[in-house]
Amino acid sequence: QVQLVESGGGLVQAGGSLRLSCAASGRTVSNYAMGWFRQAPGKEREFVARVNLRWGNTNYSDSVKGRFTMSRDNSKNTVYLQMNSLKPEDTAGYYCAFQKADIVGVTTLPKDYEYWGQGTQVTVSS
Repeated sequence: QVQLVESGGGLVQAGGSLRLSCAASGRTVSNYAMGWFRQAPGKEREFVARVNLRWGNTNYSDSVKGRFTMSRDNSKNTVYLQMNSLKPEDTAGYYCAFQKADIVGVTTLPKDYEYWGQGTQVTVSS
């Protein structure tokens, strides 16, 4: 049974930083890509970042590029999202997931991901 557990969320002032973690169990992270998504109340879940777990290549949404950095530690089965220069519009629940094994290449669509974690809340005050 694959499980993903996110942590590291919290309340921070605008301009501050947070580091989210996503720990995987039941499957190693070394063979798949993983993504971070976020969802604010009343809005659809949106792509934030993705990492190729084998090569470390990353992709980001335009809204976070230059401020967020996704990384992985395969020895710990964990991926991270370093969030700097946070803005009130970054407020959302943040979720990690594995890219489905039959999906080739980079995808930013939530439907192409599976084994979602329970999420961690990030609140940025102005």
